[in-house]
Amino acid sequence: MKEYAFGVDVGGTNIKMGLFSSEGMPLEKWEIPTDTKDNGESILPEIAQSIQQHMMHRAIKSGQIAGIGIGVPGPVDEDGVVYKCNNLGWGIFNVRDRMRELLPDIPKVVVGNDANVAALGELWQGGAAGYESAVLFTLGTGIGGGIVLNGKIVAGKNGGAGEVGHITVEPGETVPCKCGKYGCLEQYASARGVVFLAKRMLQETDRPSQLRKIDDFTAKEICALAQAGEEMAGDIIDRFGEYLGRALSFVSCTVDPDVYIIGGGMSQAGSIVTNAVMKYHRKYAFHVSQGTKAVIAKLGNEAGIYGCARMVFLPDTM
Repeated sequence: MKEYAFGVDVGGTNIKMGLFSSEGMPLEKWEIPTDTKDNGESILPEIAQSIQQHMMHRAIKSGQIAGIGIGVPGPVDEDGVVYKCNNLGWGIFNVRDRMRELLPDIPKVVVGNDANVAALGELWQGGAAGYESAVLFTLGTGIGGGIVLNGKIVAGKNGGAGEVGHITVEPGETVPCKCGKYGCLEQYASARGVVFLAKRMLQETDRPSQLRKIDDFTAKEICALAQAGEEMAGDIIDRFGEYLGRALSFVSCTVDPDVYIIGGGMSQAGSIVTNAVMKYHRKYAFHVSQGTKAVIAKLGNEAGIYGCARMVFLPDTM
């Protein structure tokens, strides 16, 4: 019986790894540093070595392993081909085939984009457990996204599905996004984007705010002031909610998921974020999707390893 799967979430600094049972129980979790020297040439060999060491330590035979799921920070197609991971030094190559060479006794290797596998992890054992379809918005320094429909990741032809942070929500914007476009969702609804909105509002008005007394304030401080009832901070979060709610309404018309998952640092503010977002989602969404809920992600930085393991246990993925 194939009892176990390894989940591997490759980041630019560390590689998170986990051994999971088929029921989704994490049996062991650990990290190894990401060695990006020589264009990341040693990353996959070091992952393979770490997996072999943990199999030996636990006396697990390859016949007990269903496979390995790997999440990477870049576009990935269904064949396991990665289309450049700049922070790892990788160009275009087949991660799945390389891992099969390194671990030939492991029957299955599956590769996915890190945001997509995080969404799958949240559906399996996280904030969206019990649902079949979800779209994840990870609100961190930027905005990542992942789409899972009927339990399966949607990667798109070029691995670019789920790039929700670059939905255009403000066509008249004059300040460029880091991607080179103008008016991307990421410019207003990421942690950095909320600060951008706040600074713009402070410049446009002389309204009183505690933010004027704080040097280099953060999104966390803006949310805290909004929760405390400060009017201007509340207006900033409302503006944030309108941009993100509008983006969710676009996705509803295209994907119509069971639920939205809000993750990343901004999600720690809880209901003040989800209430603002869903207020505008209801305003802009097509009528049949107006009741779609938003939940807060629960697995945090471990969502990726859960999702990677889940990929292994899903049928029809190699």
